[in-house]
Amino acid sequence: MTLMKGSTPLPEDLRVFLTVIRKSGFASAADELGLSAAYVTKRIQILESTLGTRLLHRTSRRVSLTDDGERVKVWAMRILEDFQGMADELGDAHQTPRGRLHLCSSFGFGRNHVAPAVSMLAERYPELEIRLDLFDRVVDIVSEGFDLEIRVGDDLPGQHIGRQLVRNRRILCAAPGYLERRGTPQSLVDLEHHDCLVIKERDNAFGVWSLERDGAHETVKVRGPLSSNSGEIVLQWALDGRGIVLRSMWDAKPLLEQGKLVQVLPGYHQNANVWAVYPTRLAHSGKLRACVEFLENHFMALSI
Repeated sequence: MTLMKGSTPLPEDLRVFLTVIRKSGFASAADELGLSAAYVTKRIQILESTLGTRLLHRTSRRVSLTDDGERVKVWAMRILEDFQGMADELGDAHQTPRGRLHLCSSFGFGRNHVAPAVSMLAERYPELEIRLDLFDRVVDIVSEGFDLEIRVGDDLPGQHIGRQLVRNRRILCAAPGYLERRGTPQSLVDLEHHDCLVIKERDNAFGVWSLERDGAHETVKVRGPLSSNSGEIVLQWALDGRGIVLRSMWDAKPLLEQGKLVQVLPGYHQNANVWAVYPTRLAHSGKLRACVEFLENHFMALSI
């Protein structure tokens, strides 16, 4: 690798390069960056010309790193982290968090609770550039380039830092009409003979409800004619009287108060605490700290 005399790679070109690697292609990298594929290709060509070496092997289906590309990847990550560290330090000095912040969460919780919180976060810290992506799958926040995941549930990845934002739990509930028609379960085993509305979320076991009562954990296999990967859809089915649902108190409480749902087996619940999860390398990031503290205060104010 021979660096062109008097030339230095641009940080933005390094960021484009890392995105192409992470997304395994120019088109998908362009989509994430909000740029055209032609512009992404041009920036990679400029980076390779500046460094005097080929960084990527290109085929019709995928891109892969050359040996020099592997070396540049390591340096690019280090350089961009140093740039971000500088911005964080300046932000701390001026008490104004600034720079990019890439968040992710699950579809239902992200849309109903995280998105409004991010809107207020943006108002509080206008120099932050925030992106929020929602998924119905497990996310590897490091390899996929996220700074922070807002996660519901206590099954946290051990290699990351987790900070609880607020306590929450899921409960069993159903519409009064369903219970009048099918009867009210008196034990967990009774659920096996009821229509249960099952949600397939992320990596949770499908059709298996793990619940807690008086500190003891119990599991029941449930089934029913309706299931979905959307908690909002399943909640609507419950309101329509189609069966019993396991739903967060945040969503269920107003419906219980309005009499649209009735809690079933009130001694049982499932912990569904809300966590901020982030890579260890971001532990001292000023912008991340400001974001997590803001979200903690926001969700605690909404706590039930």
